[in-house]
Amino acid sequence: MSAEERLNALRAEIDDIDARILDLINRRLHCAREIGDLKSRMGAKILDVSREKRIFERLKALNQGMLHTEVLHHVFTEIIAACREIQGPVTVGYLGPEGTFSHVAAIRQFGHMAQLVPLSSIPDVFDRVEKGAVGYGVVPVENSVEGPVHVTLDLLLETSLNILAEIYLDISHDLWAKGGGLSDVRTVYSHPQALAQCRKWLATNVPQAALVACDSTASAAALAAEQENTAAISGREAAEKHGLIALAEKIEDSGRNTTRFLVVGKDASKPSGADKTSLVFATAHVPGALYRVLEPLNALSINMVKLESRPARTANWTYHFFVDIEGHLMDPTIQTVVNEMKKRTMFVRWLGSYPKAVGDVR
Repeated sequence: MSAEERLNALRAEIDDIDARILDLINRRLHCAREIGDLKSRMGAKILDVSREKRIFERLKALNQGMLHTEVLHHVFTEIIAACREIQGPVTVGYLGPEGTFSHVAAIRQFGHMAQLVPLSSIPDVFDRVEKGAVGYGVVPVENSVEGPVHVTLDLLLETSLNILAEIYLDISHDLWAKGGGLSDVRTVYSHPQALAQCRKWLATNVPQAALVACDSTASAAALAAEQENTAAISGREAAEKHGLIALAEKIEDSGRNTTRFLVVGKDASKPSGADKTSLVFATAHVPGALYRVLEPLNALSINMVKLESRPARTANWTYHFFVDIEGHLMDPTIQTVVNEMKKRTMFVRWLGSYPKAVGDVR
Protein backbone atom coordinates (compact mmCIF):
# COMPACT_ATOMS: atom_id res chain seq x y z
CA MET A 1 0.00 0.00 0.00
CA SER A 2 1.35 3.41 -0.97
CA ALA A 3 1.64 6.26 1.52
CA GLU A 4 -1.30 8.05 -0.11
CA GLU A 5 -3.47 4.93 0.06
CA ARG A 6 -2.55 4.42 3.72
CA LEU A 7 -3.39 8.10 4.42
CA ASN A 8 -6.81 7.72 2.80
CA ALA A 9 -7.47 4.50 4.73
CA LEU A 10 -6.61 6.17 8.04
CA ARG A 11 -8.85 9.13 7.23
CA ALA A 12 -11.71 6.75 6.45
CA GLU A 13 -11.14 5.04 9.80
CA ILE A 14 -11.20 8.44 11.55
CA ASP A 15 -14.50 9.29 9.81
CA ASP A 16 -15.96 6.03 11.08
CA ILE A 17 -14.70 6.69 14.61
CA ASP A 18 -16.13 10.24 14.54
CA ALA A 19 -19.53 8.88 13.49
CA ARG A 20 -19.51 6.41 16.39
CA ILE A 21 -18.44 9.13 18.86
CA LEU A 22 -21.27 11.37 17.63
CA ASP A 23 -23.79 8.54 18.02
CA LEU A 24 -22.56 7.81 21.56
CA ILE A 25 -22.77 11.48 22.58
CA ASN A 26 -26.37 11.63 21.34
CA ARG A 27 -27.16 8.44 23.26
CA ARG A 28 -25.70 10.10 26.37
CA LEU A 29 -27.89 13.15 25.77
CA HIS A 30 -30.98 10.93 25.55
CA CYS A 31 -30.05 9.35 28.91
CA ALA A 32 -29.47 12.80 30.39
CA ARG A 33 -32.90 13.99 29.24
CA GLU A 34 -34.55 11.03 30.95
CA ILE A 35 -32.50 11.70 34.11
CA GLY A 36 -33.68 15.32 33.96
CA ASP A 37 -37.32 14.17 33.86
CA LEU A 38 -36.71 11.94 36.89
CA LYS A 39 -34.95 14.76 38.77
CA SER A 40 -37.91 17.03 38.05
CA ARG A 41 -40.33 14.50 39.52
CA MET A 42 -38.08 14.03 42.56
CA GLY A 43 -37.53 17.78 43.06
CA ALA A 44 -33.77 17.32 42.64
CA LYS A 45 -31.40 19.99 41.32
CA ILE A 46 -29.91 19.75 37.82
CA LEU A 47 -26.37 20.47 39.04
CA ASP A 48 -24.78 17.55 40.90
CA VAL A 49 -21.14 18.51 41.50
CA SER A 50 -20.30 15.34 43.45
CA ARG A 51 -21.60 13.10 40.65
CA GLU A 52 -19.61 15.08 38.08
CA LYS A 53 -16.46 14.74 40.20
CA ARG A 54 -16.91 10.96 40.35
CA ILE A 55 -17.34 10.85 36.56
CA PHE A 56 -14.05 12.69 36.02
CA GLU A 57 -12.17 10.55 38.53
CA ARG A 58 -13.50 7.35 36.94
CA LEU A 59 -12.53 8.52 33.45
CA LYS A 60 -9.03 9.49 34.62
CA ALA A 61 -8.59 6.00 36.06
CA LEU A 62 -9.85 4.38 32.84
CA ASN A 63 -7.65 6.51 30.58
CA GLN A 64 -4.70 4.33 29.56
CA GLY A 65 -4.09 5.96 26.18
CA MET A 66 -2.45 9.11 24.82
CA LEU A 67 -5.24 11.51 25.88
CA HIS A 68 -3.82 14.12 28.27
CA THR A 69 -5.76 14.52 31.53
CA GLU A 70 -6.36 18.24 30.88
CA VAL A 71 -7.80 17.49 27.45
CA LEU A 72 -9.96 14.71 28.89
CA HIS A 73 -11.30 17.16 31.49
CA HIS A 74 -12.01 19.83 28.86
CA VAL A 75 -13.81 17.45 26.48
CA PHE A 76 -16.02 15.91 29.15
CA THR A 77 -16.73 19.29 30.78
CA GLU A 78 -18.41 20.30 27.53
CA ILE A 79 -20.21 16.96 27.12
CA ILE A 80 -21.53 17.17 30.68
CA ALA A 81 -22.50 20.82 30.11
CA ALA A 82 -24.57 19.77 27.06
CA CYS A 83 -26.25 17.08 29.17
CA ARG A 84 -27.06 19.65 31.87
CA GLU A 85 -28.47 22.04 29.29
CA ILE A 86 -30.81 19.39 27.91
CA GLN A 87 -32.20 18.93 31.44
CA GLY A 88 -32.78 22.65 31.88
CA PRO A 89 -30.94 25.98 31.81
CA VAL A 90 -28.11 26.57 34.30
CA THR A 91 -27.36 30.25 34.94
CA VAL A 92 -24.06 31.29 36.50
CA GLY A 93 -23.02 34.75 37.63
CA TYR A 94 -19.31 35.61 37.75
CA LEU A 95 -17.08 38.61 38.36
CA GLY A 96 -16.99 40.11 34.86
CA PRO A 97 -16.64 41.35 32.27
CA GLU A 98 -15.97 38.56 29.77
CA GLY A 99 -12.36 37.49 29.63
CA THR A 100 -11.58 37.77 33.35
CA PHE A 101 -10.02 34.87 35.21
CA SER A 102 -13.38 34.44 36.97
CA HIS A 103 -14.91 33.95 33.52
CA VAL A 104 -12.30 31.32 32.69
CA ALA A 105 -12.98 29.57 36.02
CA ALA A 106 -16.73 29.56 35.33
CA ILE A 107 -16.16 27.97 31.93
CA ARG A 108 -13.83 25.38 33.46
CA GLN A 109 -16.53 24.33 35.94
CA PHE A 110 -19.71 24.72 33.87
CA GLY A 111 -18.59 24.61 30.22
CA HIS A 112 -19.65 26.91 27.41
CA MET A 113 -23.26 25.66 27.33
CA ALA A 114 -24.17 27.26 30.66
CA GLN A 115 -25.68 30.74 30.64
CA LEU A 116 -22.73 32.74 32.01
CA VAL A 117 -23.68 36.20 33.29
CA PRO A 118 -20.92 38.80 33.86
CA LEU A 119 -21.51 40.95 36.96
CA SER A 120 -19.77 44.08 38.17
CA SER A 121 -18.62 43.03 41.65
CA ILE A 122 -18.33 40.12 44.06
CA PRO A 123 -21.19 41.47 46.24
CA ASP A 124 -23.32 41.65 43.10
CA VAL A 125 -22.62 37.96 42.41
CA PHE A 126 -23.74 36.97 45.92
CA ASP A 127 -26.79 39.26 45.71
CA ARG A 128 -27.98 37.86 42.37
CA VAL A 129 -27.64 34.28 43.57
CA GLU A 130 -29.46 35.03 46.84
CA LYS A 131 -32.33 36.68 44.96
CA GLY A 132 -32.56 33.81 42.46
CA ALA A 133 -31.65 35.97 39.44
CA VAL A 134 -28.92 33.39 38.68
CA GLY A 135 -28.64 29.85 39.97
CA TYR A 136 -24.97 29.88 40.93
CA GLY A 137 -22.04 32.23 41.38
CA VAL A 138 -18.30 31.91 40.76
CA VAL A 139 -16.06 34.13 42.91
CA PRO A 140 -12.34 34.26 43.76
CA VAL A 141 -11.53 33.46 47.39
CA GLU A 142 -7.71 33.35 47.62
CA ASN A 143 -4.51 33.66 45.62
CA SER A 144 -1.33 31.74 46.36
CA VAL A 145 0.74 34.96 46.16
CA GLU A 146 -1.54 37.75 47.39
CA GLY A 147 -3.58 35.78 49.93
CA PRO A 148 -7.32 35.84 50.69
CA VAL A 149 -10.04 37.84 48.94
CA HIS A 150 -11.54 39.43 52.03
CA VAL A 151 -14.84 40.53 50.52
CA THR A 152 -15.61 36.92 49.56
CA LEU A 153 -14.87 35.67 53.09
CA ASP A 154 -17.08 38.39 54.59
CA LEU A 155 -19.98 37.57 52.26
CA LEU A 156 -19.74 33.85 52.99
CA LEU A 157 -20.42 34.77 56.61
CA GLU A 158 -23.06 37.43 55.94
CA THR A 159 -25.20 35.62 53.36
CA SER A 160 -27.07 32.32 53.39
CA LEU A 161 -25.29 30.81 50.38
CA ASN A 162 -23.33 27.56 50.53
CA ILE A 163 -20.07 26.55 48.87
CA LEU A 164 -20.82 23.85 46.27
CA ALA A 165 -17.46 23.46 44.54
CA GLU A 166 -13.95 24.86 44.26
CA ILE A 167 -11.80 25.55 41.20
CA TYR A 168 -8.03 26.07 41.10
CA LEU A 169 -6.79 28.14 38.17
CA ASP A 170 -3.12 28.68 37.32
CA ILE A 171 -2.69 32.40 36.69
CA SER A 172 -0.22 33.60 34.07
CA HIS A 173 0.01 37.31 33.29
CA ASP A 174 1.00 38.78 29.93
CA LEU A 175 1.54 42.42 28.98
CA TRP A 176 -0.62 43.49 26.01
CA ALA A 177 -0.79 46.67 23.90
CA LYS A 178 -2.01 47.98 20.52
CA GLY A 179 1.58 47.97 19.29
CA GLY A 180 5.02 49.40 19.88
CA GLY A 181 7.53 48.13 22.41
CA LEU A 182 8.19 48.20 26.13
CA SER A 183 9.97 51.57 25.92
CA ASP A 184 6.78 53.14 24.51
CA VAL A 185 4.59 52.20 27.46
CA ARG A 186 3.70 55.12 29.72
CA THR A 187 0.71 53.58 31.56
CA VAL A 188 -0.07 50.01 32.60
CA TYR A 189 -3.66 49.14 33.49
CA SER A 190 -4.79 46.09 35.42
CA HIS A 191 -6.63 44.77 38.44
CA PRO A 192 -4.83 45.63 41.72
CA GLN A 193 -3.96 41.98 42.39
CA ALA A 194 -2.46 41.52 38.93
CA LEU A 195 -0.35 44.68 39.35
CA ALA A 196 0.84 43.41 42.74
CA GLN A 197 1.69 39.98 41.34
CA CYS A 198 3.91 41.58 38.64
CA ARG A 199 5.39 44.52 40.57
CA LYS A 200 9.06 43.42 40.35
CA TRP A 201 8.89 42.68 36.62
CA LEU A 202 7.17 46.01 35.95
CA ALA A 203 9.74 47.96 37.99
CA THR A 204 12.57 46.32 36.06
CA ASN A 205 11.17 46.36 32.52
CA VAL A 206 8.83 49.39 32.33
CA PRO A 207 10.08 51.67 35.15
CA GLN A 208 8.79 54.72 33.26
CA ALA A 209 5.17 53.51 33.33
CA ALA A 210 2.49 54.63 35.77
CA LEU A 211 0.55 51.70 37.23
CA VAL A 212 -3.21 52.32 37.21
CA ALA A 213 -5.66 49.98 38.93
CA CYS A 214 -9.03 49.18 37.39
CA ASP A 215 -11.85 46.80 38.25
CA SER A 216 -10.69 43.80 36.19
CA THR A 217 -7.99 42.55 33.83
CA ALA A 218 -10.62 42.45 31.07
CA SER A 219 -11.51 46.14 31.48
CA ALA A 220 -7.76 46.88 31.48
CA ALA A 221 -7.54 45.32 28.01
CA ALA A 222 -10.41 47.52 26.82
CA LEU A 223 -8.66 50.66 28.11
CA ALA A 224 -5.35 49.73 26.47
CA ALA A 225 -7.16 49.22 23.16
CA GLU A 226 -8.49 52.79 23.29
CA GLN A 227 -5.32 54.67 24.25
CA GLU A 228 -1.84 55.18 22.84
CA ASN A 229 1.31 54.35 24.81
CA THR A 230 -0.63 52.18 27.22
CA ALA A 231 -0.55 48.50 28.04
CA ALA A 232 -2.64 46.05 30.05
CA ILE A 233 -1.88 43.04 32.19
CA SER A 234 -4.63 40.78 31.00
CA GLY A 235 -5.62 37.27 30.07
CA ARG A 236 -5.26 36.14 26.47
CA GLU A 237 -8.99 35.85 25.77
CA ALA A 238 -9.76 39.45 26.73
CA ALA A 239 -6.66 40.86 25.02
CA GLU A 240 -7.28 39.12 21.73
CA LYS A 241 -10.93 40.17 21.83
CA HIS A 242 -9.72 43.80 21.78
CA GLY A 243 -7.09 43.24 19.10
CA LEU A 244 -4.04 43.61 21.34
CA ILE A 245 -0.64 42.01 20.81
CA ALA A 246 1.63 40.56 23.50
CA LEU A 247 4.62 42.70 24.43
CA ALA A 248 5.81 40.19 27.05
CA GLU A 249 4.56 36.85 28.37
CA LYS A 250 4.54 35.29 31.84
CA ILE A 251 5.51 38.46 33.65
CA GLU A 252 4.27 37.34 37.09
CA ASP A 253 6.95 37.48 39.79
CA SER A 254 6.09 34.04 41.15
CA GLY A 255 6.10 30.95 38.96
CA ARG A 256 3.47 29.27 41.18
CA ASN A 257 0.60 31.73 40.95
CA THR A 258 -2.74 30.00 41.51
CA THR A 259 -6.15 31.43 42.35
CA ARG A 260 -8.83 29.43 44.11
CA PHE A 261 -12.43 30.13 43.10
CA LEU A 262 -15.65 29.00 44.78
CA VAL A 263 -19.02 28.06 43.32
CA VAL A 264 -21.79 29.33 45.61
CA GLY A 265 -25.49 28.54 45.56
CA LYS A 266 -28.53 27.70 47.65
CA ASP A 267 -28.31 23.90 47.48
CA ALA A 268 -25.69 21.55 48.91
CA SER A 269 -23.25 19.05 47.40
CA LYS A 270 -23.49 15.37 48.24
CA PRO A 271 -20.42 13.40 49.35
CA SER A 272 -18.06 12.49 46.51
CA GLY A 273 -15.56 10.45 48.52
CA ALA A 274 -12.91 13.20 48.45
CA ASP A 275 -14.38 16.33 49.99
CA LYS A 276 -13.67 19.46 51.98
CA THR A 277 -15.84 21.15 54.59
CA SER A 278 -15.61 24.91 55.22
CA LEU A 279 -16.59 26.41 58.58
CA VAL A 280 -16.45 29.81 60.26
CA PHE A 281 -16.38 30.28 64.03
CA ALA A 282 -15.72 32.82 66.76
CA THR A 283 -14.08 32.22 70.12
CA ALA A 284 -14.12 33.97 73.45
CA HIS A 285 -11.20 36.40 73.89
CA VAL A 286 -9.37 34.26 76.47
CA PRO A 287 -5.97 32.48 76.47
CA GLY A 288 -5.97 29.12 74.71
CA ALA A 289 -9.41 29.58 73.12
CA LEU A 290 -8.26 28.83 69.56
CA TYR A 291 -6.23 25.82 70.69
CA ARG A 292 -9.30 24.35 72.44
CA VAL A 293 -11.44 24.76 69.31
CA LEU A 294 -8.93 23.00 67.07
CA GLU A 295 -8.05 20.27 69.57
CA PRO A 296 -10.87 17.90 68.40
CA LEU A 297 -9.41 17.92 64.86
CA ASN A 298 -6.16 16.51 66.16
CA ALA A 299 -7.91 14.04 68.45
CA LEU A 300 -9.87 12.56 65.54
CA SER A 301 -7.03 12.86 62.97
CA ILE A 302 -8.90 15.34 60.76
CA ASN A 303 -6.62 17.21 58.38
CA MET A 304 -7.01 21.00 58.42
CA VAL A 305 -6.02 22.51 55.05
CA LYS A 306 -6.71 26.18 55.77
CA LEU A 307 -7.12 28.56 58.72
CA GLU A 308 -7.79 32.25 58.11
CA SER A 309 -8.79 35.02 60.52
CA ARG A 310 -10.88 38.11 59.72
CA PRO A 311 -11.72 41.03 62.02
CA ALA A 312 -15.32 40.83 63.20
CA ARG A 313 -17.41 43.86 62.26
CA THR A 314 -19.37 43.73 65.53
CA ALA A 315 -16.54 44.75 67.88
CA ASN A 316 -12.93 45.92 67.71
CA TRP A 317 -10.14 43.36 68.22
CA THR A 318 -12.42 40.35 67.86
CA TYR A 319 -12.06 37.86 65.02
CA HIS A 320 -13.85 35.27 62.96
CA PHE A 321 -11.87 32.20 61.93
CA PHE A 322 -12.43 30.46 58.61
CA VAL A 323 -11.28 26.85 58.48
CA ASP A 324 -11.26 24.18 55.75
CA ILE A 325 -11.00 20.54 56.80
CA GLU A 326 -10.94 17.31 54.82
CA GLY A 327 -14.19 15.37 54.80
CA HIS A 328 -17.93 15.96 54.31
CA LEU A 329 -20.44 17.09 56.93
CA MET A 330 -22.40 13.88 56.30
CA ASP A 331 -19.37 11.89 57.51
CA PRO A 332 -19.99 10.82 61.14
CA THR A 333 -16.46 11.85 62.15
CA ILE A 334 -16.91 15.36 60.73
CA GLN A 335 -20.28 15.66 62.48
CA THR A 336 -18.61 14.70 65.75
CA VAL A 337 -15.88 17.30 65.24
CA VAL A 338 -18.34 20.08 64.41
CA ASN A 339 -20.54 19.25 67.40
CA GLU A 340 -17.49 19.33 69.68
CA MET A 341 -16.39 22.67 68.18
CA LYS A 342 -19.83 24.13 68.92
CA LYS A 343 -19.27 23.44 72.62
CA ARG A 344 -15.99 25.37 72.58
CA THR A 345 -16.94 28.46 70.53
CA MET A 346 -19.30 31.40 70.60
CA PHE A 347 -20.72 30.10 67.31
CA VAL A 348 -19.87 27.75 64.44
CA ARG A 349 -21.42 28.06 61.01
CA TRP A 350 -21.16 25.50 58.22
CA LEU A 351 -20.32 27.16 54.89
CA GLY A 352 -20.43 24.07 52.69
CA SER A 353 -19.10 20.58 52.04
CA TYR A 354 -17.95 20.00 48.48
CA PRO A 355 -15.65 17.87 46.29
CA LYS A 356 -11.97 18.70 46.25
CA ALA A 357 -11.13 20.41 42.99
CA VAL A 358 -9.69 18.50 40.07
CA GLY A 359 -5.94 19.10 40.32
CA ASP A 360 -6.17 20.29 43.92
CA VAL A 361 -2.69 21.50 44.91
CA ARG A 362 -3.17 20.81 48.62
